[in-house]
Order: sequence, then structure tokens, then C-alpha cells
Amino acid sequence: MIDIKLIRDDPEGLKARYKAREANFDAEIDRVLELDAERRDAIYGNEQRKAEQNRISKEIAVMKKDNKDTADVFAQMKELSAAIKDGDARLKAIEAEYNELLLGMYNLPDPDLMPGGKENNCPLTYSGEPKVFDFTPKNHVDLCTDLGLIDYVRGAKLSGSGFWVYRGIGARLEWALLNYFIDTHLADGYELVLVPHLLGYDCGLTAGQFPKFKDDVYWLETAEDEQKRFLLPTAETALVSLHRGEILSEAELPRKYISYTPCFRREAGSYRAEERGMIRGHQFNKVEMVQYTLPERSDEAFEELVGKAEALVRGLGFHFRTVKLAAGDCSASMARTYDIEIQIPSMNGYKEVSSVSNARDFQARRGQMRFRREQTGKPEFLHTLNGSGLATSRILPALVEQNQLADGSVVVPQVLRKYLGGLEIIRKEK
Repeated sequence: MIDIKLIRDDPEGLKARYKAREANFDAEIDRVLELDAERRDAIYGNEQRKAEQNRISKEIAVMKKDNKDTADVFAQMKELSAAIKDGDARLKAIEAEYNELLLGMYNLPDPDLMPGGKENNCPLTYSGEPKVFDFTPKNHVDLCTDLGLIDYVRGAKLSGSGFWVYRGIGARLEWALLNYFIDTHLADGYELVLVPHLLGYDCGLTAGQFPKFKDDVYWLETAEDEQKRFLLPTAETALVSLHRGEILSEAELPRKYISYTPCFRREAGSYRAEERGMIRGHQFNKVEMVQYTLPERSDEAFEELVGKAEALVRGLGFHFRTVKLAAGDCSASMARTYDIEIQIPSMNGYKEVSSVSNARDFQARRGQMRFRREQTGKPEFLHTLNGSGLATSRILPALVEQNQLADGSVVVPQVLRKYLGGLEIIRKEK
């Protein structure tokens, strides 16, 4: 949620920053300013009426003590009570529209981001060398099928397109990746949290996905008297609500969490012909990193998360690049995002395997998550950050493609072998 002070102080500046991310909130900003003035006027008016009501109540007590006629004063009190009731109703209506508009507005992009969409994304660094083969390489769908790692046919039979089944060594390889991620994060001092996979509406609201994108998740059908829940699209949606409505002490920050969950996405599917197999799916596995931090440590925390994601990919031996997203390519809740992109040879380009983002105080305002500053004793909004660490649905395709040998077997990265009983090469079963 955007700080109303920013809107009051520089509405035109905010409009320009939104246009940098290819979003137009001109009408919303103008209407919020109108409602803000009406809201303050309504609050002031009702405070005056309530003060007058208190004054008259005291006057009535004195008049009764002096045996004076209070009929006219009671009539005045009746009018005041009705006016206060009307004022409360007006304020409630104003605040409902006011909050709805504020909750529907995107986060502000950081000023240093390039304007526009993904065409203005900027690669910052490259690591490792692109894979070059002296034979005709296979794509990951054929490799995973030939080696018996993934069963796409039966996945579609169970749930339709956009689903698959890990089998045998493929299932163990997936689990090895998740163990590698988790062990690395634990060594770095992150707390492992296993969250519910069914979440209430306020989780989506705090994360910034609702109300605008509430139709992008899978909602469960429930009885009328039961809380409505949705399948989490990412563990971030749960982790950034862990401290919703809380005031932490300054000494408690930073809080560093990781969580493994399957992730469920409605919008998945084959966007382009080459995006076959596991590149886009309705369900995939991911280990998510989330930090709650002091505002002045926010940039430092962001660099830490980027470094951690890069280290995980580097540990697997991949060639990759780190890309600073333009304002229009950042998600609606985020002020800045860096993507870690790896090479998938058959796709002739790079695919994102980790997205590291800083929400600044946007999510904290929505979820009323604060800390108490030791020096002043006053509560302030904290900052939240998140990053994939990592998602497997693109790691595994890159792994089999980059590590394939001429005979169709695949070399297991060194860091994963201890989770696979020392297995070095995955070969086709005879």
C-alpha cells in the first residue's frame, strides 16, 4: 500500500513513476486526494459533534441537579446523535472507497530502474561459459523421457496439460535439488518454516496479489459458513504474513525465513511453442527466501538474497546471467527485482530460475507489520524482501540439457551426488 503522505506531497511525481512501470493510476490518485480531503473533513466534523455532545451531557447533569427543564437540551442531543450516526456512516463509506483504491494501486518502482517493459531489462553480470556441444544435443523433454525421469503422458492423464510426474531417479533428482537448496540456506542462518498450502484472503492482500489478481489463483469451493481459501502460488504469500498485525522489536530484525512448498499457478501453460515440458506448469516445487528487515538495511538484504540465489546456481555449474528488471517488468508488489537466468540450450536463450525482489514497506503497510525503534520508542513500518532459492521446474531442464553426454546420459552435478547415493551419471535403464 502506498503511503498517503507521498500522494499528498507529490501526486504528479507519483503519476510519472507509475507511467515508468507502464501503469496509469492518474484517476485513482486524483480520487484518493478527493477522498482524503473528504475523510479528514468527516473525521473533524464528527469529532466536533462528539465534543459538543460531551459538553451538553455535562450541562444536562448540572441542569438536572438544579431542577431545570432539559427538554430542549435533550432534543438538541437527539439531533446531535443522529448527525453523529450519519457522520459515522459517511466516514465508513468514504474509507471503504479510499482503502479500495489504495489497495488496488501498485508499488512504486525504485527511481533508478529503467522505464518501460522487459525490452529495457539490463543484464548486469554473466557467470560461467555458455555450453557448447560437439554433437547434436537433445532437448530436455526427450532426455527426461528417454531416461525415465519425467512421465509427461501420465501427468496429463492425471490432471491435464501443465502437469507431470517425477519417476525413479527423476523424483530423487528433484528431491536432491530441494535438499541442496535447504541445506545451503540453513548453513546461512535461515529458519526453515513449513507453511499451510491453503491460505486465507488476507495473505493474498498483504502480499499485494489481491484484490487485483485474485483470479490468478486456485480458489477452493467451500460451504457458505466456511472461510474461503486458495492454493498458495508461492511460499512468499504465506511467509510475508507470518508477522501480520505485529510490532517487532528492533533487536528482532532481520528475520530470515525459507520454506519449501509446491506452487500452484492458474496462468501457466504453453505461451510459446518451444516452452514444452516443465518450463511452464500449473504446479512446481520451490524453496522461497523471505526477509523482514529495517528500512536502512533493505538494500543490504537485497544484495544478500541476490548473492545467495547466484551462489546456488553457480554451485550447480550453470552458465547464467543476473538481470536488473525495468520498472514495467517488476511485479505489481515490488519496487525492484533482479532475475537470475540460466541457459537452456534447446530454447536458444535464457530462462528465469530465481526472481529476487524488494517490496520496501509496501507489503508491511498492507499487513500492518511494524517494528519499534529503540531510540524513539515509536513503531515504524519494516521492509520485506523475497527471492526464489530456487524453483526446480527450470533448473532440472537446464541440468539435463547442459550436462548431457553424446550417448544421451546426463552427468549429475557434484553438489547433488551425496543426496543420490554417490550417483555420478544418469544412464538409460536397459
